[in-house]
Amino acid sequence: MSIQVTGVIEHQDIGAGAWALVTASGETYELMDAPDELQRPQLKVQVEGLIRDDIMTIAMIGPVLEVQSFEVVE
Repeated sequence: MSIQVTGVIEHQDIGAGAWALVTASGETYELMDAPDELQRPQLKVQVEGLIRDDIMTIAMIGPVLEVQSFEVVE
């Protein structure tokens, strides 16, 4: 399922660490293979991607979001 989500990037210190997108309503999405440009805590972005129901992660902090595109939001 493809979605578009706006939120703030956070680094979660779980296991080896995981990059997440946290929305204003508190939903957390774990970013799958987050591009280097997204690996900046507190960066506000709009991300378009696929929810991956077919994989599990060590962090298990929320639905896994495979990033297809993104843009920084001011």
